[in-house]
Amino acid sequence: MLLQGSMTSSALLLFFLTFTVSHGTEVWTVTPEKGTTLNIKNSRVNECMVCAVSQNSTLQYSCGPTLSLKDSTPVSLKFKCLKTEGVKLQDVFSVEILRNIECDTTSCNGHISHKDSSDKSLEGFNRTFTWTINTNAPKKRGSFKIDFSYSGLRQINPSETCGEDPSYVVEALGTSVAVGRYCHRGLIRSAQINEHGKFSVVYPAGKKLKSVQFDLSGKEKIQSLAKISVTLPVVVSSLEMFSPNYPDSFPDNGVMEWFFQVPERRKAIVHFLKLTRPNCKKNGAKVEYHSNGKLLSVETLTNCQPTQNLRNFSLTLKNCEMERKGVGSSGLAVKFKVSASVILPSIRCEVDGRSDGVSLHVSKTRPSDCVMKINGVKHETITVTSHANLSFHDCIPEEVQVSATKLIGCHTLTDCPKTPVNLLLPTLPPCLPAPLSRMTWTLQPGKQGTVQLTSPKGPLKQSLPGQICNSSVVFKLAEEDGASIGHFCAKGTIKAVHIHSNMSITWESSTGKELLKTYSKQVLLSASFKKEIPERYIFNVSTEKNSPILVATPGWPVGMKSYSTVSWIVFVPSGMEAHVLFTNLSQPKCSNRHTSIKVRRFSSTEEEYSRREDEMPKRELTVSESFYLNMSNCMPERGNFSVMVNITLRKAMNRPLIIGLSVLAVLLVICFIVLVAVCLVIRKKKKKLSHQVSIYNPNGTNFLPGQNNVSNHEDDESHLYASIDESLIYSDLLKKGAEMGLYKEYNVYESVQRQTDSHKPLVTKDNMGVGSYQLFQVPSQNAPMLPSRPPSHVQTLVVNEHYQSGDELNLKPQLAPEDRN
Repeated sequence: MLLQGSMTSSALLLFFLTFTVSHGTEVWTVTPEKGTTLNIKNSRVNECMVCAVSQNSTLQYSCGPTLSLKDSTPVSLKFKCLKTEGVKLQDVFSVEILRNIECDTTSCNGHISHKDSSDKSLEGFNRTFTWTINTNAPKKRGSFKIDFSYSGLRQINPSETCGEDPSYVVEALGTSVAVGRYCHRGLIRSAQINEHGKFSVVYPAGKKLKSVQFDLSGKEKIQSLAKISVTLPVVVSSLEMFSPNYPDSFPDNGVMEWFFQVPERRKAIVHFLKLTRPNCKKNGAKVEYHSNGKLLSVETLTNCQPTQNLRNFSLTLKNCEMERKGVGSSGLAVKFKVSASVILPSIRCEVDGRSDGVSLHVSKTRPSDCVMKINGVKHETITVTSHANLSFHDCIPEEVQVSATKLIGCHTLTDCPKTPVNLLLPTLPPCLPAPLSRMTWTLQPGKQGTVQLTSPKGPLKQSLPGQICNSSVVFKLAEEDGASIGHFCAKGTIKAVHIHSNMSITWESSTGKELLKTYSKQVLLSASFKKEIPERYIFNVSTEKNSPILVATPGWPVGMKSYSTVSWIVFVPSGMEAHVLFTNLSQPKCSNRHTSIKVRRFSSTEEEYSRREDEMPKRELTVSESFYLNMSNCMPERGNFSVMVNITLRKAMNRPLIIGLSVLAVLLVICFIVLVAVCLVIRKKKKKLSHQVSIYNPNGTNFLPGQNNVSNHEDDESHLYASIDESLIYSDLLKKGAEMGLYKEYNVYESVQRQTDSHKPLVTKDNMGVGSYQLFQVPSQNAPMLPSRPPSHVQTLVVNEHYQSGDELNLKPQLAPEDRN
């Protein structure tokens, strides 16, 4: 036994044994076949190791991150990782079994094979069986060929796998190129590699080995690094192929060949699905087509590849010497598809376009072997305006496009049809190789005329971002010079389109004959010829609640034509209002005139909104009824005039009611402010005019309600009046008025119980003289009623006299003599 890339030492052995006792190990016993090499690889070199010992010797443990075994001696393997938690050995270690085969130009000393094995010792690991094949002819090097004809292979993207089945890898070692990765069962029958290379079978972990047998033979040297042979089936089929090293670059000046066997009465079509072109120092990458040793054609990578009708042909991909220094020079990488189909027999077809005024056009969509003839003469494009005999040889629907045109017009408006013209699809003979894919009507209203378009199936919708036409049928409106007006489809809000110029309508379909049958007898659009309009375009738009709509200037996102005008007549239902939002606005710099955007309600002669290109636009506005949205372009110096508008309906607000409520609210606020001001003034005045009251006690004791201890300081001025009620000052006038019957007499004071001696006076005679006046605030609710009292020694302005009637006191004010001077 030979141990390579390993370590042996007593220290390592001691460490391993200790580690084994602490954490345990997993042990496998393997026996390499004679003439093979078994390599155990490690994806975590610093964390895991593998150890081996021969069962037929006393050799100590030999451990290392990787291990290589040769000969057929049984060996015990032990795997261990420093961190065992969450680590699976099959994710860390993989096994590779190598074998060498020698070939000359005629034969090899072995074949690619391995048998089904009941040994499950390494079944838990990813296993790769690799055969390295060399051609060592005495005088010159040759090539070797691997035969897959028993089951065939199919090529896959190198990043893909074959699921639970093994995958096959072919490499050309002379240029260190990965020719490709393949799976079981396909159309690839063989692979021929120049000089020397590798063939590998990769088994995923847990997959049991199956018997594999691929014959191997020596061949003469070829001019390419590899040659893949493919046999196309009789039935319609296709397969995908990849350039070597895909998705990385093919080598400089590299040559790769694919050979295709095509059944009788079949043809092959090549399509490049993905292509990365190289930056070449000189010449360029190219594709060559050969048949029986003869060069058929040379194509660039960007050309449409020709259809191959011969039974056998070769496709050769040749790279150039690439420039690697430049940015983005990723090299050459190609993914292509080869499809096989039946060669169709010749078809004869008789067409007459005179009955309905329709011109028929048949053309090729790509270079092909389709042969088209009209009245026996070959043409690449056929146009039929009258009776004609057509023939088509080997033309499939994917290679042919059928379209039709019809002219509807007049020189003056009076010559135009008076009734709407229904736009219908023509009825074409079924012998044509493809269904009708396009129909164009050209409408000419003449001078002072306008074309009006309506849809019998309901309003139209303009195709815009956020409002894309997902329908399989689209109408493309354009002016006479080809300038686009817009793309429209069904289920929209545009009830009518008015165009003041010659125009065309193109109906397009991408779904083939089935849809054509659906629309063959239906009216697609109705065209009417009307008097000229003041605008170049007018769109009648009907809005619906909870259904936002988008409209845009003709030709959007390309700007409007110079000096052209457009108007949208937007109908808003009663009780609703329109919220207009300018979502996308592009203004030019004008050299003559100005652009304008205007909004005007139906019921008003004044504009609701108006802006030019040199004014700050308003992003949104609300219109309370149906309105006109008008736009016009200037002569742009630079830039384009294009606008996209979003219109949304919402419930209208009662504006008169809102105005009335607003005015009422303002008035209420004003009234409240005035009331508060008045209250503040009155409150301030009352504070200044507080009533002063004096009390007389006939028992000789002064009684001051609400005041228990009254100070008697000399500087106390509480005995003076702060103010005198005006009713007392003018009491003589009140008396006279009462005598004259102008005023009624009222009891000012209610009867009160006289104070008895048992009541303790709050103020004694010692503290206050009898009959003297004291000033105090109006008493509280619990204070006694105020009796009359005799005049004070102070000069009085009012004389209070008391009147007795039983237990009650009727107090009437009497006028005291006053000095009128």
